[in-house]
Amino acid sequence: MSDCDVLFIGAGHNALVCAGYLAQAGLRVIMLERRHTVGGAVVTEEIIPGFKFDLGGSAHILIHHTPIIQDLGLTRYGLEYIDIDPLFFAPFPDGSQITIWKDIERTCESIADVSPRDAEAYRAFMRTWEPLAEGMVKSFLEPPTTGNLLRNLVIKTSKGSDRLENLSHILRGYGQMLRSHFHDPRVQAVIGWMAAQSGPPPGEPLSAPFALWHPMYHKSGMKRPRGGSGMLTQALARMIQNHGGQIIAGAPVTRIVTQNGRAVGAETSGGMCVTARAVVSGAHIKTTMQLLDAHAHMPKAQRLVENARVGNGFGMIVRYAMRELPNYTAAPSLPDPKGNPLAGPQHRAMQFICPSLSYLERAYGDYLGGAPARDPALIAMTFSAVDPTLAPPDQHTLFLWGQYYPYELASGESWDHIGERVADSMLDKLAEYAPNVKQAVIGQLVEHPLYLERELGLLRGNVMHLEMSIDQMFMLRPALTLAHYRTPVKGLYLTGASTHPGGGIMGAAGRNAAMTILRDMKKL
Repeated sequence: MSDCDVLFIGAGHNALVCAGYLAQAGLRVIMLERRHTVGGAVVTEEIIPGFKFDLGGSAHILIHHTPIIQDLGLTRYGLEYIDIDPLFFAPFPDGSQITIWKDIERTCESIADVSPRDAEAYRAFMRTWEPLAEGMVKSFLEPPTTGNLLRNLVIKTSKGSDRLENLSHILRGYGQMLRSHFHDPRVQAVIGWMAAQSGPPPGEPLSAPFALWHPMYHKSGMKRPRGGSGMLTQALARMIQNHGGQIIAGAPVTRIVTQNGRAVGAETSGGMCVTARAVVSGAHIKTTMQLLDAHAHMPKAQRLVENARVGNGFGMIVRYAMRELPNYTAAPSLPDPKGNPLAGPQHRAMQFICPSLSYLERAYGDYLGGAPARDPALIAMTFSAVDPTLAPPDQHTLFLWGQYYPYELASGESWDHIGERVADSMLDKLAEYAPNVKQAVIGQLVEHPLYLERELGLLRGNVMHLEMSIDQMFMLRPALTLAHYRTPVKGLYLTGASTHPGGGIMGAAGRNAAMTILRDMKKL
């Protein structure tokens, strides 16, 4: 008899979601996790005493378009979400600013302060593209079949004579599409910078859907788990354990064991061998292929995976312990009795440093040349302004995400040698908008591309596992024969950011994989 029904390699958030559904259905689940704790890239740790740092994703948006929280009853396991509004705050060098609220009309009032004509264009953009954005959500919650795409995307491009015109926008890069919809570069930049979070640059053909998703931010809003991003994965772990599942941390898998063309278990570096009726890998697809033993014969799939593009890095993050919040020139804070900036709406939001699409394109050009962006586009996150559990009293956390940063540097330098210097340049850029930040730092953690690979298993520093270009999405993610969470090795399944619908804190890949496994298990 096998040790369990389903064995998981890795305990990232998608693997945990998948295991949660399977455990809830009565299957015996065991999870083997390489790191000392569950969560993968959705984890929170106290790196500097008193300050809780997320090591990966921080803003929870996508998961609230799914039924996962409700299906798995995660609030019963300690998960508490804090609503974040406004969503985005964008200061500009001329002292102007745009604030994106969950409420569209309030957002349009902010846009009208810098560009009245674009306020009406924003309303029209939301009306036009909301059906397609809703279709994208539905397409993410199902395996990527032709029927799924036709039903949820093609017919959602609009009706009648508008369909061809809208289709022409979809075929463009999001930079070109946004320049055709909006007049002011500041408005273009706010939407474009959020679209860039998936990876493709503004000029990449067929990348427009990353910007056309924008209406959904006004639907779901943004939330934060109280206590840090990792409270989601901790709640998932408690839910799985409450349903009889077992999670073993500090157990790196070295081999997926197969017999007669079927996955039957895995071995760890500590000599543990766990047998199972099925194996699910939440690890990077290329890591998964390396773990397969010599008896797993799937040359075509392995060849396709070898050709899958991981890319040359993507972004990097610096986590700061701070004495005070950023005091933006475009939205000055009132002082507290000690003279420190009080929290305002801008500190609840994700704070965008990206004045134009051209600015973002220049940063991407540096990246293509193998150099860190000289003028990086940034997102600053100060969630301690809404969650005081993240820092000691009267102190704060600042998370600074920047793009673009190549994993391999044309100079031949090592990230271990230049990481601190590049982090300083990111803070210098933020200081152009909030001059007080440089003197407010207590300590920091630099998560450069090499750190992301070593610590979180994100190969070449790509937080999305694989590049999120159209030729690596839907039926082509991670490869043509592997897109439905199954592999040619019977009993071996995939989940995680390497699979549809890709990266981000959504859990859809885990839920979709669970539904596939449950259907297959009924046939056994």
